[in-house]
Amino acid sequence: MFFSSLLDYLIGLSIEHSNNQSKRKALLIISVVVNIGLLSFFKYFNFFVDTCIAAFASVGINLGSNTLNIILPVGISFYTFQTLSYTIDIYRNEIQATRDAISYFAFVGFFPQLVAGPIERAKNLLPQFQQKRNFDFKFAKDGALQVLWGLFKKVAIADVIGQQTELILAGYEGMSASTLVYGIMLIGVQIYADFSSYSDIAIGVGKLFGFRIMKNFDYPLFAMNISDFFRRWHISLYAWFRDYVFFPLGGVRKRGWYLFRNVMIIFALTGLWHGADSAKFIVMGLIYGLMVWATISWQLKTKRRRKEKLSILPSPRQLLLMVWVFILYAIPCIFFISPDFESSLGYFYQIFEAEFWVMPNGLNKLLPVATLFIIDWLGKAKEHPLHIGHWPGILRWSFYYTLLFLILYLNDGGSPYIYFQF
Repeated sequence: MFFSSLLDYLIGLSIEHSNNQSKRKALLIISVVVNIGLLSFFKYFNFFVDTCIAAFASVGINLGSNTLNIILPVGISFYTFQTLSYTIDIYRNEIQATRDAISYFAFVGFFPQLVAGPIERAKNLLPQFQQKRNFDFKFAKDGALQVLWGLFKKVAIADVIGQQTELILAGYEGMSASTLVYGIMLIGVQIYADFSSYSDIAIGVGKLFGFRIMKNFDYPLFAMNISDFFRRWHISLYAWFRDYVFFPLGGVRKRGWYLFRNVMIIFALTGLWHGADSAKFIVMGLIYGLMVWATISWQLKTKRRRKEKLSILPSPRQLLLMVWVFILYAIPCIFFISPDFESSLGYFYQIFEAEFWVMPNGLNKLLPVATLFIIDWLGKAKEHPLHIGHWPGILRWSFYYTLLFLILYLNDGGSPYIYFQF
């Protein structure tokens, strides 16, 4: 991390001080090549070596095993994109390079969001290190509440659901089709609760220190088309690819083949960002890419891009759309969470082979699922669901202490965050 940060700090200064466009572009290319090269080495070296060995073995040439025991640096997928965005924004003249090395390195290594995001931009976070901050009790209190909500989502929802999904994934070959379909739903909710909980905790801790970190999830489970879902999901990553890859390729301005190409490149890269040690991530990305491309194409053709307004309760049409989008999101999640690509395919194969009309196992896990949906729905118009200052004091504090009690009661040591592997 220190090398990448130092490199982009110096390159940023050099780009800003140069009026030679060729030199500026060359410096930017150095930054991109070195950063992506380091990321590729740590994340993909063994995968490419194994692929080459297997390819030669298929034609009778035995190369032997030359993989390395590479330890993945913590948060490399996140801080690499963070430092890259800094140099790219300077090259685009969107921000000025900073001479304040302490603020810059603090921006890159800011601990709340270092391990699993959000992937911050220098234009948002860096100036906050350079300005004077006074303790704001109201802001810090809101941060503590967001941390509480994040902890509840992790311990009382994601980890509780995870107990059942682990059993299903480990023994899917002997499960009924109904249990496997139920497992897909649970896995979709688990991944959302697990990942978004970390973002809530990171943002909340940032507020405790007086920093405003960008929002990373905007209630994606209430999206009514898959394109809108990914505008609400892992916002910092998809916004990064949108601004630095999708728009330069032409975005949605180019139709037909070019639109298909642009969308598929973005989602293939997103899958590759998650890992190349298995084809499962790339397949997952391509499946989502096809869904988003089909949705955008239909919207452009029919000119239906209006945003649905949600009231106290969703209309039957809105509810059906939400369920449909959740299904589209949840099915490829099997590729994400299975140990390898073959297991993912085996899971789907078993759905069509096993008996369906059998009561699924672990229906008690519907309680944490319902809890998440209800609380999220009630808070969908707010930054996070614990913005309940308008509630009567005794009711509000009872709710806080109930969440805290459930966190302590259900905590059994827990499991690591799913996105820590990236």
